[in-house]
Amino acid sequence: MKLAVPTDFDILEALADRRRNTAVNLSYILDKNRSYINTRLPILADYGLLARVGPAPNSGLYEITDKGLVVLDNRDQYRADGVDFDALVDSELSARTDETDA
Repeated sequence: MKLAVPTDFDILEALADRRRNTAVNLSYILDKNRSYINTRLPILADYGLLARVGPAPNSGLYEITDKGLVVLDNRDQYRADGVDFDALVDSELSARTDETDA
């Protein structure tokens, strides 16, 4: 995954409380251009870091996923030398899933 640093992490941080939010609100909270936030949200959803939620299919509401929380928790490893970030995220997400299934 290719993240826009720091904006994508800022978006994940803003949604880390597990509450739903829209691009308009996130652009205000983060003091970022709304159009830019509107372009990043679907990308983060494509990576599985955010989920687009209803009630209406095109409501523009997003919430963070478990994978998004793992990415946020490992933010300091994103550009670390010798770290395969995608593999790290997949491994930790799998471990968290195993813990909840036990």
